[in-house]
Amino acid sequence: MAHSKNRATDGKITYPPGVKEISDKISKEEMVRRLKMVVKTFMDMDQDSEEEKELYLNLALHLASDFFLKHPDKDVRLLVACCLADIFRIYAPEAPYTSPDKLKDIFMFITRQLKGLEDTKSAQFNRYFYLLENIAWVKSYNICFELEDSNEIFTQLYRTLFQVINNGHNQKVHMHMVDLMSSIICEGDSVSQELLDTVLVNLVPAHKNLNKQAYDLAKALLKRTAQAIEPYITNFFNQVLMLGKTSVSDLSEHVFDLILELYNIDSHLLLSVLPQLEFKLKSNDNDERLQVVKLLAKMFGAKDSELATQNKPLWQCYLGRFNDIHVPIRLECVKFASHCLMNHPDLAKDLTEYLKVRSHDPEEAIRHDVIVSIVTACKKDLSLVNDQLLNFVRERTLDKRWRVRKEAMMGLAQIYKKYCLQGEGGKEAAKQISWIKDKLLHIYYQNSIDDRLLVERIFAQYMVPHNLETTERMKCLYYLYATLDQNAVKALNEMWKCQNMLRHNVKDLLDLVKQPKSESYNKAVFSKVMVITRNLPDPGKAQDFVKKLAQVLEEDEKIRKQLETLVSPACSCKQAEGCVRDITKKLSSPKQPSNPFLEMVKFLLERIAPVHIDTESISALIKQVNKSIEGTADDEDEGVPTEQAIRAGLELLKVLSFTHPVSFHSAETFESLLGCLKMDDEKVAEAALQIFKNTGGKLEESFPHIKSVLLPVLQHKAKKGPPRQAKYAIHCIHAMFSNRDTHFAQIFEPLHKTLDSDNMEALTTPLTTLGHLAMLAPEQFAGPLKSLVANFIVKDLLMNDRTPGKKTTKLWVPDDEVSPETLAKIQGIKLMVRWLLGVKNNQSKSGTSTLRMLTAILNSDGDLTEQGKMGKPDMSRLRLAAGCAILRLAQEPCYHEIITLEQYQLCALVINDECYQVRQAFAQKLHKGLCRLRLPLEYLAVFSLCAKDPVKERRAHARQCLVKNINLRREYLKQHAAVSEKLISLLPEYVVPYAIHLLVHDPDYVKVQDLEQLKDIKESLWFVLEILMAKNENNSHAFIRKMVENIKQTKDGQAPDDAKINEKLYTVCDVAMNIVISKSTTYSLESPKDPVLPARYFTQPDKNFSNTKNYLPPEMKSFFTPGKPKAANVLGAVNKPLSATGKLQTKLSRMETNSNASSNSNPSSPGRSKGRLDNTEVDQSENEDITTKTDMDKPRGRKRGPASNQEDKSQDSKPKRGRKKAANTSMEEPEESWTEDSSLAEATMEMEDEQNSPPKKGRRGRPPKSAAPKEDTAPKGRRGRKKAAPPPEEDVEEDQEEEEEEDEDASSENTEVKAKPGRPGRGRRAVAEEADEAVESTPQKRRGRPPKNPPPAKKPVYVSHLLHVCDCCLLIFIIE
Repeated sequence: MAHSKNRATDGKITYPPGVKEISDKISKEEMVRRLKMVVKTFMDMDQDSEEEKELYLNLALHLASDFFLKHPDKDVRLLVACCLADIFRIYAPEAPYTSPDKLKDIFMFITRQLKGLEDTKSAQFNRYFYLLENIAWVKSYNICFELEDSNEIFTQLYRTLFQVINNGHNQKVHMHMVDLMSSIICEGDSVSQELLDTVLVNLVPAHKNLNKQAYDLAKALLKRTAQAIEPYITNFFNQVLMLGKTSVSDLSEHVFDLILELYNIDSHLLLSVLPQLEFKLKSNDNDERLQVVKLLAKMFGAKDSELATQNKPLWQCYLGRFNDIHVPIRLECVKFASHCLMNHPDLAKDLTEYLKVRSHDPEEAIRHDVIVSIVTACKKDLSLVNDQLLNFVRERTLDKRWRVRKEAMMGLAQIYKKYCLQGEGGKEAAKQISWIKDKLLHIYYQNSIDDRLLVERIFAQYMVPHNLETTERMKCLYYLYATLDQNAVKALNEMWKCQNMLRHNVKDLLDLVKQPKSESYNKAVFSKVMVITRNLPDPGKAQDFVKKLAQVLEEDEKIRKQLETLVSPACSCKQAEGCVRDITKKLSSPKQPSNPFLEMVKFLLERIAPVHIDTESISALIKQVNKSIEGTADDEDEGVPTEQAIRAGLELLKVLSFTHPVSFHSAETFESLLGCLKMDDEKVAEAALQIFKNTGGKLEESFPHIKSVLLPVLQHKAKKGPPRQAKYAIHCIHAMFSNRDTHFAQIFEPLHKTLDSDNMEALTTPLTTLGHLAMLAPEQFAGPLKSLVANFIVKDLLMNDRTPGKKTTKLWVPDDEVSPETLAKIQGIKLMVRWLLGVKNNQSKSGTSTLRMLTAILNSDGDLTEQGKMGKPDMSRLRLAAGCAILRLAQEPCYHEIITLEQYQLCALVINDECYQVRQAFAQKLHKGLCRLRLPLEYLAVFSLCAKDPVKERRAHARQCLVKNINLRREYLKQHAAVSEKLISLLPEYVVPYAIHLLVHDPDYVKVQDLEQLKDIKESLWFVLEILMAKNENNSHAFIRKMVENIKQTKDGQAPDDAKINEKLYTVCDVAMNIVISKSTTYSLESPKDPVLPARYFTQPDKNFSNTKNYLPPEMKSFFTPGKPKAANVLGAVNKPLSATGKLQTKLSRMETNSNASSNSNPSSPGRSKGRLDNTEVDQSENEDITTKTDMDKPRGRKRGPASNQEDKSQDSKPKRGRKKAANTSMEEPEESWTEDSSLAEATMEMEDEQNSPPKKGRRGRPPKSAAPKEDTAPKGRRGRKKAAPPPEEDVEEDQEEEEEEDEDASSENTEVKAKPGRPGRGRRAVAEEADEAVESTPQKRRGRPPKNPPPAKKPVYVSHLLHVCDCCLLIFIIE
């Protein structure tokens, strides 16, 4: 090389052979030609040719002169660059250029030439590629490491390469660029921030979207150099994240985007950065935390990410942000959940607890997004979501916000359709979510019209899609109905009923608009508009729209005819779709895309259009039932036993026969029903009979061949069929045949003459048939019926005990264990009542004597003869029959007038009967009569006695009945403004005088000033007043106060001269007054009207008498706590407000035991009260699910006498009565706080014992209660809204009132579901043996009736004794 340097100093330039001197004196073309030859020469040289290297040294130096480096022609520059690249290759490892400045100029020159790579279609592209390939292969730029300006050179090179890369480049170009750049990073001593920025900037989303190839190049480079570049990346993030030095780089603001990209490229690049993110997650800056959360959401949720398993501390720290105080952060976490569930099912367990808390978040948007996240994952694959997550969606269907409820309901509907209807996940998946159909229909019990409308839409679109072909649609409906639970079936029936009623209302409106206008016309239209409005969302706005619709119907005949077709009973499903389409099209306007009026009309049309049921559909449904009967249906494949499918199908047809009777009018349908009548299954035959009754009005004239076959079947069933079938057969004949008198006579005569009291088993059906004949045709059989009632029913049947009952301590047994004699007596009582209801007058005093007979049964505890032969279960049945009979008679005005106050009070006490089932069935009967506005208002006061019921579910049910009845009466008054003269019999507030009077004569109220008894009175009054005072409509609080004041100025109408009774009356009035004053702030205002008191109950007020005395003992003041009453049927709060980062305020609150205000949804039964909270659900950040004590009441009733001396001592004190609130119990008393888990077995025994055994406490007719029942505790801030219970056992169809009244034979199928193990106890000792022993040792006294001595064994019963017991009723019957 020394020789080379000498040659270089000589300055003589040697050119390759054939190449002349290259200088500025030649033309550009000639210069290019010569340079190409030079390039060829250098290209062919290799590093070993020492002579040539020395020969062309001066030429190499010459080519690096400014003349060439700054030459204006790009071709010249390119050829020179190629030469220089080869020179670096040939002279490696030492370049012939020693000047640092010259080296910098040369490499900057080469870098500039690389820009030519951008144009892949250029003629010179191959030379540019050669240049790139050469410098990449030789790693020429590594020479610059020792230069001071190396960073500038490298940075410019990187920028150039990232700028020129494009989608026209092949893989080789990409590879050489990566090779060139990676060598600089891997073999250099350091990577400057500027150079790092040049690489990282291509990862920023904005740049990434502009040049995807540059992004791919940077990605490949980082993967190649991960180990070498990682320390410099770590340092950059450390500077920005930890030290906050954002000025170190222009990319500081994109730091989180870069972390995500780098993690996706190679997680090893961030080994030391991720712990910094954990620190940032705890930053005090909300925005910074939000950015980190967004970043980690993408990192954890990425499909192939293993970050959660590799960095568990960071994962746990991230999960903590689900409880962040900042709403957007919690929202971001929740949105991330769906990606995480879909991409990482193994993390679902970690997410579940946090999503649970967020599903109760105070922010609506967060609760909404929890639902969206879970449903999105579930729709992708059901296996990704566990049952607990789906349960969160179920809970949110009761959220207080409509948007959340709608999302939850729609989500469940979509899941159901995908996995149950379309069967995408197989039978296991369908089984896993089979509860969804029930849950969605349970929501129909909610009061919100929006909820109900959405359920109807879901049913039509997702559960039984209306666009299915008829046969498939009916098959879907058939199996859906067969698998629904009891409450869901009721909801579906109610839905059809509501739609049918709305159709009738629209039909009435159509009839009205055809009439000439007048003042009465306007009133009638307005009234009908108001009724329709209540069936639409947002009634305030809907009212104007319905008025507008009425005007449109008046003016547009075409729309009117379309709507008439739509509401016509004969409208088919296809016709309905066409009508809806035409009406919508006619009312729509292209100029008004958003049309609220049209939206309202669509809602209305959606509700009234018969999209599921028409004649063709009923025929298809009948065929489906027949397939099941014949055994050719695929019932088992659908998971439904054939017998269950047949029953459900007939029940479905029965319901549809009420709402769509015209659709049944076909010979094929009636013939199929005839076949069902001949089946052995009693339920199937009963349903078929009911369908005939509902749809057979025109059968006699339209289908005579059916009539000739049907009539003998009906007559046979009326004579010898089961009792219920006999009843329906009589009603069928009455509804379907014109010469019914002849047919009735053919049935009556043989049955009447063959009654035999010695064969009790054969009596039930004849008595049932005769009873219904007596009701439907009383005049036709007047003479025989009187004789039958007096001589057979009263004298022979009721007044004799032929067979001794089973000796048992149980108070109730199943229907199939009831003795035939008792069943016959119950039918005898019903026959008497039905006869009276048919006669409808008391001219012969038959009603009076029957009432005496019924009260005698109640007075004798059901054992009318008092011979002691009857078993306790039989006595319970007869008490129930007598109580229900009085209720039935009270619904007829002529008999209500003759019911004395004593009889009314005795009847009311049945709701406090010692037998649970008697109380239950009686309450159902009472509720039904009140709901139909048939029972007088005073019977609503009977529910006040339920405050003393020890069973939480019974109190909750009674409260629901009160709420429904009070709301129903208020709605009725709003709709019928013209009934003001009947205000005293309809206005709910008028129940207060009746409740006061009933409690005054409560047999438990003995000592006027007794605190315990007064507390019972207060509880009973508050049970009613709490609901009445929830809304202060028309200043009702002042009206109630005025009413109580007026009562205090009167005397008791039942015993006006009894000073003690009147003192009781005034004392109870003072209790009521104190309640009103303590719970209302407007009681002192002027009453809107002067109350009218019932004359039978109170004397006329004495104008000279002013009763201002306070009759309450001073100690009672502490029991009237101020505060607003709970609003009935309102949505509960969703959550408590956040008080600190990630934490929520918490409170323990007492829950009143006489209220069902805090209720939790059971997926299988919406009618149950919420008494259960999971004690494992307390979260550190949101303590809203507080561990609660279960509602297991403390032991109630009397203590066992012979058990111990200590118990004997305690007997000296009077047993406390009533259900009162316990004092605040310390949390340090674990022995009084029984948890559900630990007391499950005891609760089971306790429930069995208490429902089937008599009470220990000597109380007439009233169930036992504890001395100091513990109050339930529950959190106030329970998320979501309360679950509305189903209307307590109301039947769907109003048209079946007569027969439905007869259906309640006190059988178990007509009563509520009993309390289950683990649910609230009934206040008895948990051991059944104790109860039995107590029963044996303690004679039973029954509430509300005079005590009597137990009859001696085998004492003969004389006629005079019977007359005394029945209060002469037998004599009256015989005389008549």
